Order: sequence, then structure tokens, then C-alpha cells
Amino acid sequence: MTIHFVDLDSQYQSIKGEVQNAINGILETKDFIHGKSVEKFSKNFATAQGSKYCVGAANGTSAITVALRALNVQPGDEVITVANSFFATPEAIAEVYAKPVFVDCEADTYSIDISQIEKKITSNTKAIIPVHLYGNPVDMDALMKVANKHNIPVIEDCAQAHLAKWNGKGAGTFGAMGTFSFYPGKNLGAYGDAGAITVQDDKLHQLVAMHVNHGRTKKYEHDFCAGNFRMDGIQAAILDVKLKHLNDWTEKRRELACHYESILQPLGFKTITVKKDARCVYHIYLVEVSNRDEVTNHFKSLDIQCGVHYPIPLHMQPALKHLEHNKGDFPVTERAAERILSLPMYAELTKAEVEKVCAELIKVAKK
Repeated sequence: MTIHFVDLDSQYQSIKGEVQNAINGILETKDFIHGKSVEKFSKNFATAQGSKYCVGAANGTSAITVALRALNVQPGDEVITVANSFFATPEAIAEVYAKPVFVDCEADTYSIDISQIEKKITSNTKAIIPVHLYGNPVDMDALMKVANKHNIPVIEDCAQAHLAKWNGKGAGTFGAMGTFSFYPGKNLGAYGDAGAITVQDDKLHQLVAMHVNHGRTKKYEHDFCAGNFRMDGIQAAILDVKLKHLNDWTEKRRELACHYESILQPLGFKTITVKKDARCVYHIYLVEVSNRDEVTNHFKSLDIQCGVHYPIPLHMQPALKHLEHNKGDFPVTERAAERILSLPMYAELTKAEVEKVCAELIKVAKK
């Protein structure tokens, strides 16, 4: 019997009627692009995340691009981010012709090492992008202290952090903006591409909305050249259905993570550390092993699905070789990339399946 890494079908079957009604509603109203369904979802997601505003976008990568453009990040500017993330984070920086400047991650949380940020700041630094990786929130109080000291705006990459909180406050509400992905496998996933930008400032909110929609507020009057990063109406309707269930799904993820930890941590396995002021939402549940290939092959033989997030550190990516980084530049990130293994994690996973995964992991894994 297969133990899925993510089981989107089980989730769909539980909300099938609601989803079909939502899609039918869009087909009837023809509210296909950037219409009332997008506006409705954006308001509801802003409320759920604790943000003043939310602007729907085409995907999570374009959300970062829009945020950088709204801050007027220019070619040659520098943007500080973490070496341990998905490629979309520096890719968006490169898309506005700015330079990604990497910082290593912490060994326990896998989040940006805030103690290293200040020494990377130069006169060219125009933004800092912390990543709430795996749904584990960065210490935003400490990070904002550094950013505010140097008057540098912060864009929170919340692609994996729907409903995550730091010190009781939602991810994406500390900095100038937060960016979210609704890729299908995310905790809140569309049935295609979609994303969003959370914003707290009134003027910045209007600017973000214009950058998403051809630089305009009126149909045929464009104040500046921007782009087309609008959210699809059907995706917004689907996301609005799923949003009603997200808190329950998130609590189930957190319960499953506790179950994993109750089995693995007493045996000395290194898993993700969650700081006391953080509400982690466990988009990914990972464990470190020294013989990852052996473990993944064992899982494959048993039809247990797993993943690696992420096997190649950002500074070692071929597309970023012009930054002239070498192996050893970010040792914590590099060590994690060689050892991390992502275990099955989704709300419909059972505790019995968690126990099966752990039992098979323990049989072959080396710490």
C-alpha cells in the first residue's frame, strides 16, 4: 500500500462538492480574471493571515517580483536572502536585475541566520528577504530590529507559511510585504498556479495592485510599465473554498509533526527545531540522515514516498554561477542539503502511517 508524500486526491474527495460548486459559479458569472472572486479571496486571506491587505497574483514567484518592483529595486541593487530556499527566491531578485546576496542558515531551524545579516549590508542593499522555510517562522522580531536599524525594507517569503505565526502575529505582516505561493502541493494549494502579496501600507497596497495589473487603476490608462501578474478567477474561487478548511488541516499537520517527533527525537534523530514563539505549520517535515540514498531506496521498495528540499544549495546552482561562490561558502546550508530527507506530511495522513514511516526509517537510517 502506497504512503503518499502528499495526497491531493484525498483532500479533493473531502471537499469535491464545494469545489465543483465554486467552479460552476465562475463558469456562470464569467468572472475569469481579476474579478470579484479574486477580490473576495484576497480579503478573506488577508483576514486569515492577519494582514491589512492582500493582492492576488499569478504565482508565488511573480509575487516576489511584484514586491521587489513595488520597492523600486533596480538593476545593480543588492537583496539579502538565505542560501537555503527554493530557487524562486533568488530567481525573482535576478528577474529585476538585482544581485542576490546570500546568508547561511541556522543549523537547528534551517532559517536565515540573522546574526550574519548585518555584515552583508552595503550601500547597495535595497531589501532583505527572509524565508519562512518549511512553514517554520523566522524570528521576525530580531530580523526587523536589524532591518529597521539600517532602514532596509523587508519582504517575507511566505511561500510555505500559510497561517504560520511568530509571537502570535501572522507571517507576512511584519515587513513591508509578504509573498505567498498557492502551488497545488502547498498547505493552501490551488488547482494550478496562484500567489499573493500581503501589504500593510495604503500607498504600497495601491502600487502593488497596479504592478500586478499592467500599471493601471483604470481600464485603458497605464501610469507605468508593469506586467500581467493577475490571479485567475477559478483559482481564487477554489482557494476560497479551501481556506475555510485550512485551520483544521493545519492543526492536523501539527499533530502529525508531534507524532513524528515523539518517535524520532528520543532516538537522537535531528528534526526541525521550532522556537518557542513560533507557530510552525509544517509544509515539510524533515529528518537528517547520513545515508539518504540508502533510506530513499528502502522507502521506494516499500512504496513510501519521500522528497528532498533542497538537494542543491542556491549558491551552487548553475544559473547563479556568475556570483562566483564556492563549495564551503555556506557550510550549514551545504551540510543540510546533503542530509535532509522530507517525510510524508499532509492532513489526511494517519498516525499509523507515520508510525510505519518511522519504523522503516529506523531500520536503515544512520544519524
